[in-house]
Amino acid sequence: MYCNTYFVGMHWVWWIVWIFLLFWIFALPYNIPGQRMRRDSPLDILKRRLASGDITSEEYNEMKKLLEDDLAKKD
Repeated sequence: MYCNTYFVGMHWVWWIVWIFLLFWIFALPYNIPGQRMRRDSPLDILKRRLASGDITSEEYNEMKKLLEDDLAKKD
């Protein structure tokens, strides 16, 4: 018997749908809009600023102390 269709019986639109679906699952970046992402803590942001050279180590230590004091007050 000969099936008079192409692509092993699947219509070509379905091949596009499957390829798009597989691409969406495996290849898209993980920061999709609407997805919940872990927010950086203020200390993480402070560390990043120190590493990039935006602030000095003295400013880092002062701000870190302020953050730690604020966190201690909340507990």
